[in-house]
Amino acid sequence: MRPLINEPKAIDLRTIPVHLGLGSAARPIEGFAWDPEALQAYSAAVAADGAEGRMVMIFDGEGPGAQWESHPAGDELVVCLSGSATVTRDLDGAPDRVLLGPGEATINPAGVWHAVDMTGLTSILTITAGLGTDHRPRTAPHPTERVGVPGPEAP
Repeated sequence: MRPLINEPKAIDLRTIPVHLGLGSAARPIEGFAWDPEALQAYSAAVAADGAEGRMVMIFDGEGPGAQWESHPAGDELVVCLSGSATVTRDLDGAPDRVLLGPGEATINPAGVWHAVDMTGLTSILTITAGLGTDHRPRTAPHPTERVGVPGPEAP
């Protein structure tokens, strides 16, 4: 796996993330996959960018998210491109929900556990601080959460 320089063709952000690094560099990541070995190779390839590096990717899906995640190195921007998504954050044991429609975005603060549920077929774009990202299974919803259902505080 390696960052490409001056990629001459269109990039499908659904399969090839773009890494934003120091000096405003933007490089597609060749050979990326969501497995431990590829994630370790990605981290090694972009290590020089430290906490300033960001991964840009599009995710398509529907239904409740399978995991919680946290990005200790920095904030994450989540943009809904189509469909509807509910971002649930675990704020000191209490869920905080934000309902997103097309063109709307939210910021997940650094270090805050969060999950994304998609209502119907949905596409989201994320700009994520990848350094030190952690995941944990979402085998059961937060005790005060109903997965995929926005709470009363959501618009």
